Parts: sequence; structure tokens; C-alpha cells
Amino acid sequence: MINQKSVQLGSVRSVIRELFEYGKKRKAQIGEENVFDFSLGNPSVPAPAAVQSALKDIISSCDPVELNGYTSAQGDLEVRKAVADYINKNFSVGISADNIYMTCGAAASLCIILNALLNKGDEVITIAPYFPEYRVFTEHAGGKLVPVAGKEGTFQPDIPSIMAAITPATKAVLINSPNNPSGVVYSEEAIKEICKVLQEFKERGQTIYLISDEPYRELVFGGVNVPYIMNYYAESIVCYSFSKSLSLPGERIGYIAVNPAAQNAGEVYAAVCGAGRALGYVCAPSLFQKLIARVIGTTSDVSVYERNRDVLSAALASYGYEVVRPDGAFYLFVKSLEPDSDAFAERAKQHELLIVSAKSFGVEGYVRISYCVSPQMIERSLPAFEALAKSYGIKSA
Repeated sequence: MINQKSVQLGSVRSVIRELFEYGKKRKAQIGEENVFDFSLGNPSVPAPAAVQSALKDIISSCDPVELNGYTSAQGDLEVRKAVADYINKNFSVGISADNIYMTCGAAASLCIILNALLNKGDEVITIAPYFPEYRVFTEHAGGKLVPVAGKEGTFQPDIPSIMAAITPATKAVLINSPNNPSGVVYSEEAIKEICKVLQEFKERGQTIYLISDEPYRELVFGGVNVPYIMNYYAESIVCYSFSKSLSLPGERIGYIAVNPAAQNAGEVYAAVCGAGRALGYVCAPSLFQKLIARVIGTTSDVSVYERNRDVLSAALASYGYEVVRPDGAFYLFVKSLEPDSDAFAERAKQHELLIVSAKSFGVEGYVRISYCVSPQMIERSLPAFEALAKSYGIKSA
């Protein structure tokens, strides 16, 4: 018999992808302009001009055999040096190319690091709300995901709850800030407290790794600081993707960075290389590795997302919705107008609003609205949001 777990995963899409596919069908039926699709975190802002220019130059100037050939399994040395130099310039952590592993985006980074660290039965703590695929990735690596609720209303990490969740089987804490789905940026105080807890366990003889999933690091508003975990805790690993910062989600390019200060950094990096080998995640796309070496530090126009956030959050608040104001990413986390967020998301479809119930993110009573869409679509959607609120008997302010 074939692997039934894989059959199950392949037969049922994630809630987000299911809603996205529903939206495609609905648009074909009634017209794209009449469907307000807030389902998928697919950047609407184009890649920076520097990306297009660099790609054209690389393709026209590089030898085709070299351009399309394999790089080293862990990534081209010069590319890894460029990534390390950029990290050191911004965060001064003394990292080198031999701590960097180029990957096919953040998903590959997470799959690799979880397979590198986990033995069967090991536990990974994460903070709810969390990206649903964390459970899939963790369980496939033989581990168990242990969600811990964030603080109600702010969704900042709840330190006592994290401490209570730690067991002898805990191997890692996995954080995501700016957060998908809430848009919350974890405060420096919260990061320091998490690291303090993990350091105390390390001193008692239990090493717990801190993994930071960072596809939204540059997508912050108002000068908000996103703490870099290597500056706070030695046993730390960063999983990064350029999908959001450069608007390149389809190109699947990112990296793993292992903190050189970790007690066994060399062994962790060897495990990363071994897990990448075992999973077949070697030699990330060579063209886009070369691109990253040229444009690292460039970011898409984040101001578009900030304006979308401001317009949508202000309008929803005036209609009677309770909104968790995000400092980053491109998601609004909104309290459902009824206790069952699945039922609320289904009711929203009656108004052609495609919003994601937060049950799959480990939180009840909220929905995620992905506002990385055109400003024009947001404007068109506002009457539908108001009508949805009125259907619950809520009057606009």
C-alpha cells in the first residue's frame, strides 16, 4: 500500500489554496472585477527595476553553459559570500559563506532545517497564529508541532505559556515575525524573553534551537524594528525567502543561515547539507542565485502595502470590525463577526469576499485578509465588507 499520509495531503488542498481555486472558478463565472480575492499572499507589487535589469544583464553576458549549469550543492560560493556579507553589514554576527545554504524558498529552508534537527518524536513549539504548513513540515520530519497561543488581542508571544510547553522532547522553537497571518512584529522585549528562557534550559543541559522564518522581514511599516535573533541567542537559525521582499514568489529562492556562534555550528550546517541531500533540495536555481548576488538589499515598493493596510483597516473599523493592526507583512487579522470563523468566511462568499478562516492558523474567531492586492480592488471591495457587517446587524460608525 502506498503512503496514505501523502495521499491525504495530496487529495485535500490547504484552506488557503482551496479558497484561491474557488476564486479562480468564480472569476470565470462572474468576471474578475466582481470577485474580491483576499486569499493568497501573492505580491501584487512588481519586482524592483534593478531585478529586471540584472536578469537581462546576466542572461546576455554570462556563458550559457555556466549560467544553466549546476552550482555547488549548498549554493554558489560567491553567492553565499554575498549573502553573508549582507547579513554582517546589517547585523554584525560574523557569519561566513560556510554558514549559508541556498534553497528553493522558505518552505524548502524549513523542511531542510526540521529534517536536519529533528529525531523521531522531537517537539517543535510555535506561536499561534502560525502558518499551517508548519505542522505538515514538522510531522514529515518525524516531529510533533506544539502550538502555544499568543496573547489575545496583540498576538505577541506569551512567555509563561512557552515555558509551560517545553518538555524534555522539545528540540526547537519556531517563530515567524512579521507574522503570517496576523502581521504582528514580535517586540524586542518578547524576543529577549524567549531567548532568556532557552538559555536557561541550555545551561541545564537541554539545547533548544530557535528557528526564525523570515520571508516578511523587510515588509514593515513606520520604521518598526524586526529583531535579528542571532544577536540574542547562539543556537539560532534563520530561514529566509526573497519571495516577498523582491516580489519573486514563483522563482523559489532563499537561504538558511546557521549562527556561527552556535556551540555545534559546524555539525548543524553539516546536518543542513545532509538533509538537503536526502530531500533532493540541492543546487537552488542557478540563474536566481546569480541574481541575488547582484540585488541583495533591494526591496519592492512596500509603501503600496502600507497604503492598502491603512485604507482597509480604517474602513473595516468604521464598519464595526475589530482589527489587529499589523506592523508588517501584508495581512489583516480581523475578528470574526460570529464565533465560528469558518461559518463567517463562508458567509463572506455571499458578498464575493474571499477571506481565510483562522482555524487552520491555530486560532478560532478570526479571519485573515491578504491585502497584497491592487488599491483599486480594495476600493471596490469596501461596499461588500460593509454589507457583510450589516448582515449581522452591525451599523457603520
